[in-house]
Amino acid sequence: MTNANEILQKTLKIRQKSDELSNLISSPSVIADNKKWRALAKEHASLQEIVLASQQLEKALNDLAQCEKDRDAERDHELKHMFEEECENLQKTIEELCEQIKFLLLPKDENDDANIIMEIRAAAGGEESALFATELLRMYTYYAEKHHWKIEISDINETELGGIKEVTFIVQGKGAYSRLKYEAGVHRVQRVPETESQGRIHTSTATVAVLPEVEEVDFEILDSDLRVDTYRASGAGGQHINKTDSAIRLTHIPTGIVVTCQDERSQIKNREKAMRILQSKLYELYQSQKEKEFKDSRRAQVGTGDRSERVRTYNYPQGRVTDHRVNVSSYDLEGVLNGDIDIFIDALILQDRTQKLQESE
Repeated sequence: MTNANEILQKTLKIRQKSDELSNLISSPSVIADNKKWRALAKEHASLQEIVLASQQLEKALNDLAQCEKDRDAERDHELKHMFEEECENLQKTIEELCEQIKFLLLPKDENDDANIIMEIRAAAGGEESALFATELLRMYTYYAEKHHWKIEISDINETELGGIKEVTFIVQGKGAYSRLKYEAGVHRVQRVPETESQGRIHTSTATVAVLPEVEEVDFEILDSDLRVDTYRASGAGGQHINKTDSAIRLTHIPTGIVVTCQDERSQIKNREKAMRILQSKLYELYQSQKEKEFKDSRRAQVGTGDRSERVRTYNYPQGRVTDHRVNVSSYDLEGVLNGDIDIFIDALILQDRTQKLQESE
């Protein structure tokens, strides 16, 4: 139990910090400062999972010590056997709690609780790719509904046949990024298109990008760095859309990043939403530049390690969906397209957790 006691000791400072934060967020001076209160409350909430696990581990260790003492003192054979079984169960509980705490002690992705901005773009395959992009949007919409998250489409470029060339949407909900960040990459579909007279299977692809929506950024977007264009929105929307220049296009001149938003009827709301997306894209660019040096160094030591050109394949003839990163398949294609993708996400989270634990040892 030495290892368990060492792990427990590592959590005691965190429990102390949690108590200090609890006192702070209930003090009148902090309550009066809404921004400071929210920051401290968020930090306090982030510690509660490890605090609870630490308390459970401490109790299990104390229970085990008492159980072993009772076992050693017992003379009755049957009761001694009962104590032995209880000790074994407590040891198993302690091992599980230690594994849980080791993971909780790993550095966290600061964006895991953030809302996200997702982009789906048709890639190889022309109209068939655009139709596949429509199905991916539907899949993520259903997945968000299952988790009680809200989706806002900010920009969409549709084809005449009902496909999507590209779509940008915001997913709002606690933990959205922690799960959907694993969806980034190239998604591949294999099926016979309706327009295929020879019955041949075609392969098409669509790309998915996932960005955290940043609440606050430590850089300022200057008005002088922005070019703002207004235009009339296209697509469905009735007579109003054809009468007003409500759509917004923001161009960040220093980086060349362009964001469009035409979802809202109000030009002001479209601009606000476009600015949120632009902030997240600039944040992502800043983060990637900051990490580039480290990644280049690591790549030189272990090779690229990059994902292949496909992260997941949706095979219609076989009714199978396979995630190539974890080699997990589902034969419920319809269910997957209706948002049942936790089988892949859970496997990817487990893989990520295992790798981080190995790297930390």
